[in-house]
Amino acid sequence: MLHQKQAISFILNQEQLMSKLLIPAQRRERIQEYLSIHQIVRTADLCELLETSEATVRRDLEWLEGKGFLERAHGGAILNQRVILEQVYQQRAQHHPEEKKRIGELAASLIDEGDIVFINSGTTATQVLQHIGRDPSITVITNNISAVMDLGDPGFHYFMTGGEFQSRSNSLAGRFALDNLGLVYANKTILGVDGISLKYGCTVPSNAESEVVRKMIERTKGQVIVVADHSKWGVVSNFQIANIDEIDKLISDQRLDSSAVESLAAHDVSCLLVNSTPALA
Repeated sequence: MLHQKQAISFILNQEQLMSKLLIPAQRRERIQEYLSIHQIVRTADLCELLETSEATVRRDLEWLEGKGFLERAHGGAILNQRVILEQVYQQRAQHHPEEKKRIGELAASLIDEGDIVFINSGTTATQVLQHIGRDPSITVITNNISAVMDLGDPGFHYFMTGGEFQSRSNSLAGRFALDNLGLVYANKTILGVDGISLKYGCTVPSNAESEVVRKMIERTKGQVIVVADHSKWGVVSNFQIANIDEIDKLISDQRLDSSAVESLAAHDVSCLLVNSTPALA
């Protein structure tokens, strides 16, 4: 029995020694493997996993960030996930529907009496529009066709931007939309996005949509509020609509990683989190 314990102890010591002698390429490969599975990692966890110092882990993360694999965040890193092609609206609506509904309800509750609000297209933005209370002093200006088709008489004023129809997103864009937005100032903008990250900001896959949203932000004399469920964190799409410092609030769900909340707080972005649907086993 003693010899067996000694043998086990020897094997463990050898494994620890091998781990400590990992060359940079091996460490970085393990970090990539971990992030491919978990999407988010803390520096402290990597130190334990690789049995190396925090300074070494930080150098590895910096190297991997330079290669575009990850983005460093407060206390760790997140996997860079790309959204290149815009999904059809009906497909996007099937992702995290309960979270989107609750996010929409909370965002709508932030619209006050007398507000003029810009709201863009997207499935989460649609939920915002569908949960605004009846108040004739509220005015909403949107390029979101999906929402207004079902609104009927919502009890508040709403205007379409006009513009060219975008079939994949059920929205309006183009010069006509931009010219009309240039005639109005809003005191709030509520935006759905396809991705949000510290380094790349808020992004969408369509240039036409990005032009409309940037114009909305430009014409807003008040808060810019982003609505996005947890799956959008760390995702990067083709066109930036705002950097992190241009937004005031993120409304998401409780599955958003705590490191994301801390990182956003460091940029003066407050996070409001709704209850999440329990994950399926």
